[in-house]
Amino acid sequence: MNQEVIQPRQDDAPRDGTPIEKLIHLALPVRLTHMQNGARGGLEMACTYDIHPRGARLLSVRDVRVGDLITIERGRQKSVCQVVWTADPESALRGQFTVECAEGSRIPWEEELRQMEEQYLPVIPAGPNRKPGLNAFRKGDQNRRRRPRYRIEGGADLAEIGGRSRVEGRLEQISEYGCLIRADDLLNAGTALRLVLNMCDVSVALRGHVKYTAQDRAMGVEFQEIRQGDRPLLDYVLNRLKKPRTEEFADLEVVTEPLAAAAG
Repeated sequence: MNQEVIQPRQDDAPRDGTPIEKLIHLALPVRLTHMQNGARGGLEMACTYDIHPRGARLLSVRDVRVGDLITIERGRQKSVCQVVWTADPESALRGQFTVECAEGSRIPWEEELRQMEEQYLPVIPAGPNRKPGLNAFRKGDQNRRRRPRYRIEGGADLAEIGGRSRVEGRLEQISEYGCLIRADDLLNAGTALRLVLNMCDVSVALRGHVKYTAQDRAMGVEFQEIRQGDRPLLDYVLNRLKKPRTEEFADLEVVTEPLAAAAG
């Protein structure tokens, strides 16, 4: 089992995490005008990946940095937005970035948000070969796991489905089918919940239930559904966890002097 710990990068993590709110996976054509040094740049045609009440995730062929201002136009609607996250240029998400609309600025996709609801898809597609319970994130069940579990550091926002309970916790382990979360307040085993995991510079929304709780303030959560459009983000995280982190050794200095000389 890979015991590597990946810490979220503070420079390009989503601002304050992604709240548990309405987010729609929807491709909408938009026009972007990049603002550079107070001047308007050229016009660029782009498309949204997903939209939410505060902004959107998009793709650009241009170099976009956190803090940049961009004007987004769709039809007659125009909004000034600020870039709050950019993807790692060496990852499969290269070119993607997230914007938040300026306070008081009307978002260009209000009508779509009113008409649509976010969609969720099964973590494991239904089929004749699927067996119940194989996607469980079990306690003390190392040999029966179908997918490797990785150590990770991140944030977790949990909300009880059909209830009022909200919990903020620390994400400590994750697999394709579940995660381990440590929190001061625990939800009871069997509680159905919606959770947003903020990790490795992205946020992923899922639905599932609490599989078990432990005395050390930990909860094992089993995933059942993932928000449409978030599967590539989860795969990005898991693929990143699988890779050896050779950059951790980049700053090591090689000492070639004899031990006796070094000791003297």
